[in-house]
Amino acid sequence: MQSFCGFNATKWLNGVARAGRSARDFPAERVAWVLRSTGMAAADLLIGEFTRTLDERFRLAIPPELLEPLLASGPRLVLAKERAGCLSLWPAAIWKPRIDAAVDVVRSKMQAGLLSQRVGQVQDLGRLLSTRHRVVSLAARGRLVVPEGFREFLAVEPGADLMVVGAAVCVELWQPAAWTTFVTSEMPGFRQRIDELTA
Repeated sequence: MQSFCGFNATKWLNGVARAGRSARDFPAERVAWVLRSTGMAAADLLIGEFTRTLDERFRLAIPPELLEPLLASGPRLVLAKERAGCLSLWPAAIWKPRIDAAVDVVRSKMQAGLLSQRVGQVQDLGRLLSTRHRVVSLAARGRLVVPEGFREFLAVEPGADLMVVGAAVCVELWQPAAWTTFVTSEMPGFRQRIDELTA
């Protein structure tokens, strides 16, 4: 099962400029502008939904339609635990500066004594940082080996199907039941969400 809808922001914006229009005139361009402001290196949005099978060695083939823009800023990727039944795959060039900046703020507050009454929260953050993400590389043919600890978080066994989903700025790996629950819950708010992002 595969459905794919590619959107090339650069081509679209060039067409808008030739027509004498502003990106603010079009919702899709505004979405692309929002994504560029996050530091997304690739001009292509990561969009598409695919079913892939996890092999006996916990390898998963990332679809080529998602792989090319995902690797546009380099071969290093970060795999992160997002929510029960979902992992996200990010270009390391985007992920690392974001997490480093957040950790630097916490470190500065600790050094200034501003978190002395919140040691428990700092410990919780440290625990989650210790387990939340891992730098990964893809094997031959765009295959990701899902590491131990991340497999359990997904709650999948070898031979199981996973949903590989483009989430605009990253690729997500979903346990199918969790994906169905998410889509069923969130799809009614699609129009409102796109209106908010493009306002």
